[in-house]
Amino acid sequence: MGFAAPVEPARATELLAAAVRGAAADHVEAALLARAGEYTRFAVERVHQPQDITEQQVVVRAVVNGHAARVATSALDRVPDAVRRATAIARDLDHAAPGPGSAWTPENATNDDHLLWHDDTAAFDASERVTIAAHAMAEARRVGATAAGMVGRAVTQLAVAASTGALRHVVATEATGSLTVGDGDGSAHWANLHRSRTELGLTPATVADVVARAVRTRGRKPLPDGVYTVVLGPEATGELLGFLGVLGFDGGLAEAGVGVATGPGRRVAAEPVTVADDASHPFGLPIPFDVSGTSKAVVPLLTAGLVGAAVDDRTGHAHVARESLPAPVAANVVMAPGPDDDLVAGVADGLYVERFWYTRLVDRRTSTITGVSRDACFRIVDGEQTEPVRGARFTQSVFDLLSTVDGVGAELRAQPIMNVWNGSVTAPAIRAHGFRFGPR
Repeated sequence: MGFAAPVEPARATELLAAAVRGAAADHVEAALLARAGEYTRFAVERVHQPQDITEQQVVVRAVVNGHAARVATSALDRVPDAVRRATAIARDLDHAAPGPGSAWTPENATNDDHLLWHDDTAAFDASERVTIAAHAMAEARRVGATAAGMVGRAVTQLAVAASTGALRHVVATEATGSLTVGDGDGSAHWANLHRSRTELGLTPATVADVVARAVRTRGRKPLPDGVYTVVLGPEATGELLGFLGVLGFDGGLAEAGVGVATGPGRRVAAEPVTVADDASHPFGLPIPFDVSGTSKAVVPLLTAGLVGAAVDDRTGHAHVARESLPAPVAANVVMAPGPDDDLVAGVADGLYVERFWYTRLVDRRTSTITGVSRDACFRIVDGEQTEPVRGARFTQSVFDLLSTVDGVGAELRAQPIMNVWNGSVTAPAIRAHGFRFGPR
């Protein structure tokens, strides 16, 4: 089949349109979510676990008198059965209910076909990926370290048909890469994703930078507990922003009156902080409509530090989280870059943090999370990165930290939002104050 949409586009749209046509429900929509990915994984001295993974699922939603039911199938020849089953369940719900339900049904009848295709990603084949992996492993070996990571390409496909007459289809490329270099003492990391392989930024210069940072982390010392001025790398910033949904910007929470988005216009971050869910932005994994076929609006989450709005079904943010039903989630979160190329230069005494891991929500009300710093982290003295430090546990309020931001970097990097289909968060580095490592 080659590098192409998992399901032939004409077949996908014809199959879905036929399945919803004449369904015995007030409203029916069927969405095909498919993805074909090729991944080259490597570690130490060899490429291992090369994988080609194809996934597909059709999610059907039927609405009868405001009562909705969903049925999913991975078998394309079972889609008509899924429509009938969803309709029957919705009808049973209606019969058992004391009155009409409140399920929202989109009214659009849009017919369109989008191609978010990049030829450079299509050309990012196994041979080129193996060359990148071999180069990274050789450069790490040259300094007595090892390299591990993954480079890959994928095609994402979304098709939606509805009983309103809507018929929408999109095919999009995706290039992804990650690299960790270490020797058991120190380590450094890089990761990014983009629709375009060129914009991914995985070059020999990138490899050289990661190797150099890993060498500089040798001899790491424990980080004393305390409160620090920090420069967070793009991956660390992105990890924090990945919590915005559960802090109140996902539609289900806002609708229930929970979380920060219940107070639009309230200041929760400093003026340099502007974040939106923006499917028109070239970074991350933009896609123009959701699983209901609704066009995605640009939703301002934070504008110059002020609370904007939550995403919801009507803004085109019904998405599929793994092992759960479609729900409104922020899925292409992008923080606006700033003008600063060197945030470290403005710090007299502080800490550079490359990224976090093991992060968890502690308290939604105070926006508190916990986690551990990881990889290339350095003390900052008089505007220079100095001695490397080990990873350390932190417990920190996201909005308390964002309210102190006084510098935003110019480079953007993207990473996936876990458990959200086609979800990504794109962020720059930031400089902020009052970050606590150790017990509170």
